[in-house]
Amino acid sequence: MQTAPEHTEAGDSLLEPVQLIALDGSTLVHPSYRSTVPPEAMVGLYELMVQTRELDEEFVNLQRQGQLALYASCRGQEAAQVGCASALAATDWLFPQYRELGVFLARGVDPAGVGAEWRSTSHGGRGLIERNVAPMCISVGTHALHAVGAAMAAQRLDDGSVTVAFVGDGATSEGDVHEALNFASVFGLPFLLYVQNNQWAISTPVGDQLHAPSIAHRAIGYGIRGVRVDGNDVLACAAVVADAARRARAGEGPTLIEAVTYRLGAHTTSDDPNRYRQAGEVALWEQRDPIVRFQRYLQRSGLWSDEVGRRTTESAARLRTRLREAIVDAPDPDPLEVFDRVFARGTPDLESQAAQMARELQAAQIGREERCPS
Repeated sequence: MQTAPEHTEAGDSLLEPVQLIALDGSTLVHPSYRSTVPPEAMVGLYELMVQTRELDEEFVNLQRQGQLALYASCRGQEAAQVGCASALAATDWLFPQYRELGVFLARGVDPAGVGAEWRSTSHGGRGLIERNVAPMCISVGTHALHAVGAAMAAQRLDDGSVTVAFVGDGATSEGDVHEALNFASVFGLPFLLYVQNNQWAISTPVGDQLHAPSIAHRAIGYGIRGVRVDGNDVLACAAVVADAARRARAGEGPTLIEAVTYRLGAHTTSDDPNRYRQAGEVALWEQRDPIVRFQRYLQRSGLWSDEVGRRTTESAARLRTRLREAIVDAPDPDPLEVFDRVFARGTPDLESQAAQMARELQAAQIGREERCPS
């Protein structure tokens, strides 16, 4: 058993990420954090991480085969996502960006529903809202404001819930995120900004995005708590998020969490990362693979068995098959459905717009039939 570096609040000259698992899988003792995950649940976290990795690969395959227009891989970020989501209550609202596949799985969202959104056979994903998960947000950082609005509602309702906005390091350079943090700080809202610092905002390295020692240091300017955590350590991520959520429920305000991880794949399937980063850098982070690391921990802890490996492999394969069957050549949705997803009840303006689109679609159909008579 080793001793982890002492955790310090954002503002100290040396801000070491919180760690509970060493690279070799041994346990680290931290002065401020301990694992909140019971032993009987740890294998479940491993299964979720492997399922996320396997489904991520299947999503990329589907895009390469022309079944999806685009996909944003989360390869390498499984621990950051599963660790965070597993530490929250089912009643807490989650606001993802577009790379949070592990968060969706941890919340029990059917990957076919996520795939429907990437294929555009669904206007907002299926199975998300029912599990207190907002739709994916492609515009960078804007959903942080939505999450803060939900946190203000939770505060006024006094329902004990916490809201979490998931962003990347690049989003912290956006004005929307600044406004969200400032608002959350001023009103002491039960809000967590969970930054997955995967080192690259498309082709811009994190070192070119800020002059502060870390993203977590930015919490100082808002007068809130900032924590850095090893994003490739699933137990550390869970512990830090659980503590921040506890503080938020107790009325102690928001927390900015920086999960230090790495995007092993491309920014999206339309990106070529070989144009801006070196193979040696990727190889270094592959040695810190969060799944391999956690498997080593399970082995050292006596929680691993061949049966665990077999069951995990089989469950991931079933999910891949389900995703493929749901996505391949799936029919397009009725365009008019988009008007059903704006307000609970239609407004006169929306009804007018829907009627106009219906007329245009009908005219287009008549035009096609005239050009190509049967």
